Amino acid sequence: MVLGPYSWDVSDLPLVMGVLNRTPDSFYDKGAYFPMDRFLRRAEQVVAEGADLVDIGGVKAGPGDPVSVQEEMDRVVPAVELLTDRFGAVVSVDTWRSEVAEQAFVAGAVLGNDISGLSDARYAAVAAAAGAGVVVTHIRLGPRVPDPDPVYADLVGEVEQFLLDRAAAAVAAGVRSDSILLDAGLDLGKTPEQSLRLLDATARLALHGHPVLLSASHKRFLGWACSIDDVAERGAASLAAAALGAWTGARVIRSHDVKGTKEVCSTVAAVLGYRRSDR
Repeated sequence: MVLGPYSWDVSDLPLVMGVLNRTPDSFYDKGAYFPMDRFLRRAEQVVAEGADLVDIGGVKAGPGDPVSVQEEMDRVVPAVELLTDRFGAVVSVDTWRSEVAEQAFVAGAVLGNDISGLSDARYAAVAAAAGAGVVVTHIRLGPRVPDPDPVYADLVGEVEQFLLDRAAAAVAAGVRSDSILLDAGLDLGKTPEQSLRLLDATARLALHGHPVLLSASHKRFLGWACSIDDVAERGAASLAAAALGAWTGARVIRSHDVKGTKEVCSTVAAVLGYRRSDR
């Protein structure tokens, strides 16, 4: 996998992407790290725990108060600059707006994590011009749009085809094929049952040559599966999902618990290594 000047062999060992929110209404931390001083302390912790990448978001995916393009830039771009300059972090920007991604790439980000599935026609070209990668995510309607009763005729097949079509469009726009990650978009226009089915389909998505990104950490479908309403109490379920995803082919695991997820990925990699050596 290649992102800007960075490259990794992810044959066995998945990378861990630490989540850093610059939002006052995050579903996970409820804005605890929105003030810049707290954000930087959290960033220092995430980097010290061994995050291979850090993902900075300025607008939450779910419904909420409107956030203008300029306000999102003000939240995200200085944070990207600080993380790259102060910590030498490999930074992903969690945005579906090409204008924000473009400025974040100038500031040092090397990956655009777009939960809208490249709905912004400029997004892939902006990433290509910067030598950055993109995360192509499946979503049924769009970011911040409620979708309480999603229906699919062929859930896995429709998600798979959507991702492959958008990945092909990114390649056509100039993004390197090995810089495109696929994300099934768990909880994004999916019922909990549908998200669990897509987690189980990780191996199928991994067959297409693009690294698969798993974003399951503390999500609603895990709460449903384990009967846990409190988002903060879904840590063990999140690690279980990370283990399942890593074992079946996910090669970037997005997580709020970097230390625990690194240990999960190292264990999976050790077993996969023994498997290869025994062949």
